[in-house]
Amino acid sequence: MPIQNTQRNVFLMSIITENNHLQKKAAFMSEFPKRKVVEHNDLISSVAKMDKVPLKIFELAVSCIDTDNPPKDNIVFLSKRELFAFFAVSDSNKHSRFREAIEKMQKTAYFEIKEVKDKGYKMKSIVPIPMVEWNSYNDEVKIRFDIDIMPYLIELKQNFTQYALTDVMELNSKYSIIIYKWLCMHFNQYEHYQNKGGRRHNQLEEYRNPSIPMNELRVLTDTVTEYKRFTHFETRILKTAIQEINHHTHFDVTYDKIKKGRTIDSIQFHISKKAQPQEINGEYKEREQDAAYLQGMADKEVNQQALFAEAMQSKYTMELITSTLLSPVQMTDITLMANLQQEVYPLYKQLEAIVGLKGVRKHLEYVANKKLDYSKPNLVKYLKTAVMRYLESGDTKQPEKDKTRYVKTKGKVTPVGSKTPDWDYKNETTPEEQKELEKIKKELSDSMKK
Repeated sequence: MPIQNTQRNVFLMSIITENNHLQKKAAFMSEFPKRKVVEHNDLISSVAKMDKVPLKIFELAVSCIDTDNPPKDNIVFLSKRELFAFFAVSDSNKHSRFREAIEKMQKTAYFEIKEVKDKGYKMKSIVPIPMVEWNSYNDEVKIRFDIDIMPYLIELKQNFTQYALTDVMELNSKYSIIIYKWLCMHFNQYEHYQNKGGRRHNQLEEYRNPSIPMNELRVLTDTVTEYKRFTHFETRILKTAIQEINHHTHFDVTYDKIKKGRTIDSIQFHISKKAQPQEINGEYKEREQDAAYLQGMADKEVNQQALFAEAMQSKYTMELITSTLLSPVQMTDITLMANLQQEVYPLYKQLEAIVGLKGVRKHLEYVANKKLDYSKPNLVKYLKTAVMRYLESGDTKQPEKDKTRYVKTKGKVTPVGSKTPDWDYKNETTPEEQKELEKIKKELSDSMKK
């Protein structure tokens, strides 16, 4: 049974209302890989007395700071959509969740910073962001950093660490973020002195294989009174953090447990960069300077953009939307849409030639009803497999048109006519809807090319 007009219109309107949001979200997502976070090592080694969300908001805000040109009045500006894109939030209560996160950050979140001095050390407790201002009638979020946190964020000439914002964005626990930053602090020193010299081989190896006593690691992760048994700490904190870091960042990390007697005394990490690391600190892989490699990557990108543009203009994209197999948000995924255009849509064209567009819609309705949960990367494979099996099944045989029938009335023979096959589909989209949809597709396509 075809999708009813009302249902189809609901999906169409969802595309229209979400269009501007999607364009801005896509723009933010393309900007995040370019942004870096720079912090003083004393802040990296401090105790973050806060949960994951406030900590990630802080990291996002820091990425807006130009260390050589401090923001006026210690104020930076974000947007609600930028925050939602950063956290991949799309549910209906995102605004209330954002408000709760801000309130929690201001009321309970702080850094406990330990500064080593000649005669000992000095402790500071700093609420990093005492003021966040936003309203209900525009998208702007105003963030003011505390004056006491600024020396750890600006005009940093030495003893600082730089890392990619996207690495932090993908981490799902505060422990992963804290340990990742600490590892970055050491590995950045390894890379610096490896290139500039000034350190012996054994010192370089210490930077690449840093060790930390368990009592210090517990302080760093704010778990002094939690997970007191090492097996619990290792399972809940250490293993989870390393797994996330290896999966989401440019690091590959392993660790050894160093014993003193029968007790785990310290943890020694072993850090290496992945075979294809992200661009960090302006450094590139050797092959990224090869002309042939760069040309190949450029050609691949151009081809993908062309396929994406075709997909955005394809009628099959709308059919997937109306059948709930594709969401408006997924339409912003260039790789996904390009793969649909290249691998799936030609098969839909074959199917349409046999059973008509109405038959394609029936197939998609069946697939939507039968589908199980799948991850986004498997969508192309899922749809391709489904349509190939349908094409190979023999169930797509085109029904024959009814032959013209004749009746004899009062001595006269007259044709009754033929029946329109049920696979002959007529487009039900109104001209106004079609015009608006084409406009949206063009805007989305143009925004993705920028």
